[in-house]
Amino acid sequence: MSIISINPATGEVLKTFDSLSPDELEKKISLAENIFHKYKNSAFQERAAMINKVADILEEKKTILGAIMTTEMGKPLWSAAEEAVKCAWVCRYYAEKTEQFLADEIVQTTASKSYIKYQPLGVILAVMPWNFPFWQVFRFAAPALMSGNVALLKHASNVPQSALAIEDIFKRAGFPEGTFQSLLIGSDKVSKIIEDHRIKAVTLTGSEPAGREVASIAGKSIKKTVLELGGSDPFIVMPSANIEEAAKIGVKARTINNGQSCIAAKRFIVHYKIFKEFSSLFVEEMQKLKASDPMLDDCDVGPLATPAILNELEEQVRKSVKMGARILTGGHRIDKPGNYFEPTIITDIPKDSPAYTQELFGPVATLFKVSNIKEAIQLANDSLFGLGASAWTKIVSEKQQFIDELQTGSVFINGMVASDPRLPFGGIKNSGYGRELSVNGIKEFVNIKTIWIK
Repeated sequence: MSIISINPATGEVLKTFDSLSPDELEKKISLAENIFHKYKNSAFQERAAMINKVADILEEKKTILGAIMTTEMGKPLWSAAEEAVKCAWVCRYYAEKTEQFLADEIVQTTASKSYIKYQPLGVILAVMPWNFPFWQVFRFAAPALMSGNVALLKHASNVPQSALAIEDIFKRAGFPEGTFQSLLIGSDKVSKIIEDHRIKAVTLTGSEPAGREVASIAGKSIKKTVLELGGSDPFIVMPSANIEEAAKIGVKARTINNGQSCIAAKRFIVHYKIFKEFSSLFVEEMQKLKASDPMLDDCDVGPLATPAILNELEEQVRKSVKMGARILTGGHRIDKPGNYFEPTIITDIPKDSPAYTQELFGPVATLFKVSNIKEAIQLANDSLFGLGASAWTKIVSEKQQFIDELQTGSVFINGMVASDPRLPFGGIKNSGYGRELSVNGIKEFVNIKTIWIK
């Protein structure tokens, strides 16, 4: 099986790679297992020096690395360069904090001494998506390697050059060979890797079906998993909010990464008193966006990653409109080479339509009108997903009600949902389980060992 890198802006085949043979795959897993037994004994300071070097490379080569991302999955080049810089941030964060996070914790008991010790597990498999081809990987890899684990990356098959570039960065930074390896394989090979006794845990960022499959296989082998799956994040606007700011940030929150983000705002829930004003500003701001060649500086929205994603989004919108939804702006693919779809807003959305029940993975916002905060929260929670939520209000009691009652892994008040190395990231319900980032993320893949001494 070949793994092909295709430019979504042109349809051009960039490069073709051969999938790893069974023997080649075995050598990589064996190498990872062998190096772990040496690497786990390295000092925190040694690991920190190498991960800081990784950060240096990411910052110095951000435009070159950004171009690799852009030509493989279509995000604007400026956004891809920013992604590389954010990856440097998470590296520096864990270089600074890991020794503190994983220090022995004394606990007073009847023993003469008792404490909690944190130790690495071994070889961790990461199954990662194409939409943030560097960030998704580094937010796993930085804490995993800093804690003494080693990593195998099965990246999405449409971003093989990104996968190899990441492996090369770790090598150039001085990490021992085998500490981080990219596996150019198809998804059909993942199950056997998970079942391999040398793989100690699995982390996946991806679709709900992929999460179910990985969790099932890992569960049969009794292996730890962390799943970050889809989202249908609500963006709630109340009458006291700064309406103009909410509309501008709302457009950014919906169209970030060409609208292909799990934590992008997708369902805009607006109080009836300001619905007309907000929707008018929202449409106006959405219409300002320029969909163009993602390598150009003035590109706001690039192409979707694959023709299949474009076709699915177009069909979801078409079916929803046929069932009664109304288009306020956009609504169609753009008639030009590449996988382009117009920045779109739809409203009057029937409850059983795709736009109501499914995740729309592209620059399409759904707009709802509600009568009060109770109805807003009910609508926000009426989803199989529970990743993030954004709520806009100046009233203290409303802020607290949103914080208490929204069923999501994160709630942002008067701001768009975003991941931050200093804060735990993850969801509930069908958005997955476990956490990445912060102290919580680094402790997902360590043995939390109790020590009791008489």
